[in-house]
Amino acid sequence: MKLFKRPEWRRPHWVLALLIAMSVLSPAHAAVQELDHIVAVVNDEVITRQELARRYDEVVRNLSRQNTPLPPRDVLEKQLLERMVTELALQQHARATGIRVDPTQVEHALQRIAAQNKLDMAGLQAALEKDGQSLDSMRNTIRNELLIARARERDVDNRISVSDAEIEGYLQTQAQQGVETEYNFAHILVTVPENASPEQIQARHARAEDIVAQLAKGADFAQLSASYSDASNALQGGEFGWRASGKIPTLFADALKSMQPGQISPILRSSNGFHILKLIDKRGLDATLTVTQTHARHILIKTNELTSEADARNRLLQLKERIENGAKFEDMARLQSEDASASKGGDLGWINPGDTVPEFEKAMNALKPGQISDPIQTPFGWHLIQVLERRNQDVTQERQKLLARQAIRERKGDEAFQDWVRQIRDAAYVEIRPID
Repeated sequence: MKLFKRPEWRRPHWVLALLIAMSVLSPAHAAVQELDHIVAVVNDEVITRQELARRYDEVVRNLSRQNTPLPPRDVLEKQLLERMVTELALQQHARATGIRVDPTQVEHALQRIAAQNKLDMAGLQAALEKDGQSLDSMRNTIRNELLIARARERDVDNRISVSDAEIEGYLQTQAQQGVETEYNFAHILVTVPENASPEQIQARHARAEDIVAQLAKGADFAQLSASYSDASNALQGGEFGWRASGKIPTLFADALKSMQPGQISPILRSSNGFHILKLIDKRGLDATLTVTQTHARHILIKTNELTSEADARNRLLQLKERIENGAKFEDMARLQSEDASASKGGDLGWINPGDTVPEFEKAMNALKPGQISDPIQTPFGWHLIQVLERRNQDVTQERQKLLARQAIRERKGDEAFQDWVRQIRDAAYVEIRPID
């Protein structure tokens, strides 16, 4: 486990998108009272009508907050059921291949949600209950999404490599193009099953053509995304936000390059299926970058079955007292730290803004050179941090290479992730039953 934060593409966007969507402050909705029945079978598990109804209510609330026109109920329910089937297949794959989620990680996520909404845990529970939900249901949701995120990390992200030759090629291309362009765009994906027959491909292409025809008549892109897109961000209107051209698939970048804001692309074909893009806006990026770097070191104590949160914190308090009484920080780090940096006395080298997780960076930035923090908790465990020095540094060349690596990994990661999801979904036994 590494202290340093993954690049953007490594963030578990399934988790983020779902937690953002699950507002705990929305008005209460009356529960749908109806006879429950099975609407889908996925391998040896089922999805019930009431589970689908609960997801439908959540999505309707969020689409309404985004001012997105609602698709017809039957269309949205069909889209949601397919999404729930895929999620369940991914969860099953994660469990079957040995992935487990530590309950403490779930509790930390709940605490972060409460803090983001300026609530304590009692307030979060009350807000959830007002909305017809419960802490247990949210725990289950978070646990399942962490399962998927960790399966993706193991099966997809950790298998992606970027060569020095790819980085040099990327930088040469950027130099030829001048200032890199950044695009704000949205996306609709119509997937094509692996080893699809010509008839299946034709049917999926016809679906994409119908979407384009509706857009040409003035239909709302976000509504059609929620209704028909198979992409993971479909219920967020298909929006990617701002992405540099090097961080998106070449297929997308080539199409967006010639588009003007507001335009819709022709249907694009990839190994995953058919894509439709909408360019919202574009802008140039300045390549020069000067940042304040921090030279820091730390001691990490991880929590597990044998070391509780309180134990980890108390160990660090004792270590801090020993250091303040004359023990050397680097000696304590070599003996006690459970991080790869222990052999270097906990030295993390020069750290750029954004290189570490937010909790670590916030605590580090509050320290003066020579000062040692109190024990700080992050998703990786508990830390003592000492800042050694700071400097302003032009990191243009170094960061260009790092950003190039991140851009290539993000592009490869997105493409590989879609392939991975499709393969697991296609390999699952799925039986869709009538919803009503």
